[in-house]
Amino acid sequence: MHLQSLSLINYKNFEQENFQFDPKINCLVGENGIGKTNVLDSIYHLAYGKSYFNPINLQNINHQANFFVIDGKFIKNDKTEDIIVSVKKGQKKIIKRNGKTYERLREHIGLIPVVIISPADRDLITEGSEVRRKFMDGIISQSHPEYLQALLRYNQALAQRNALLKYFAANNTFNRDNLEIYDSEMTYHGTIIHQLRKEFVKAFSPIFKKRYAEISNDKEEVNLEYKSQLFETDWKNLLEKSLQRDMVLQYSRKGVHRDDLQMKIKDFPVKQFGSQGQQKSFLIALKLAQYDFIKEELSTKPILLLDDIFDKLDEKRVAQLISLVTKNDLGQLFISDTHRERTENVVKASSDSYKMIEL
Repeated sequence: MHLQSLSLINYKNFEQENFQFDPKINCLVGENGIGKTNVLDSIYHLAYGKSYFNPINLQNINHQANFFVIDGKFIKNDKTEDIIVSVKKGQKKIIKRNGKTYERLREHIGLIPVVIISPADRDLITEGSEVRRKFMDGIISQSHPEYLQALLRYNQALAQRNALLKYFAANNTFNRDNLEIYDSEMTYHGTIIHQLRKEFVKAFSPIFKKRYAEISNDKEEVNLEYKSQLFETDWKNLLEKSLQRDMVLQYSRKGVHRDDLQMKIKDFPVKQFGSQGQQKSFLIALKLAQYDFIKEELSTKPILLLDDIFDKLDEKRVAQLISLVTKNDLGQLFISDTHRERTENVVKASSDSYKMIEL
């Protein structure tokens, strides 16, 4: 699978731009702030229906306009897939596949697998558990449509339960039957989420460890651990024991919305004890493992986006990274960088098929 062409209208800093791509490697080069990352983000947008860097749709519209359109033509299994994402102020976002509008976003997720490696990924280590849950959710949803459905239903029930807790507090009342409706919904859908997250981490961890060993020359032992309150008790006890505290705080403290993916190096959290170099290697291993996992699950080579990769690694390590992915029969690769010569020297050492695109 590869992206053949891309058209942008009023997307971020682009008023109108068209691109034609090489089926293997494409290098977007130019000064900072010129839009290299925005091109990569538009590709991600076509795959997931949202921006990687700014999920608020209206904020991705060019300041001079009231709408944006992204149109990408992909070749998958020898067929053309024309994907269009459009957003207009005051209207609902539209995603089309070959001229037909999707009724639900979940019908599209997994069709165009994309993996991005960006300096923003550092949030996976430095920020709270929500970022790591989204990392798991994004991967699992691509191969398990029922997971995304359960996640949407769970979050809806969670929001309704929290609203009910606030209503109880504001009106000095309590109705157990009403609360039980949302407890039941959270239990049903949360059980599906918990089980699939557990299976995912079990399958994903060995792939990640292998990638980290390749990058670090097998220097350190690393580990991923799925943390969930449901390992300690069942849903019924979890919600019952937290009810009084939930009533006081007016929100739900227990459930899979509190899950985390612990990241460790030598049995210690990489956030506190990993050096800057170890953290960078950890993140790249995570993303390459994501690539490997999706490739295996969907039997399709994802498109790999390397955003400002020289910010993460020196030239030698970038060359090693590109060599790693190209020797494993990589799909299509996009790289953004400020230095044309540096990028081209690294790329041409690994592949004869590439295109330099200067912005």
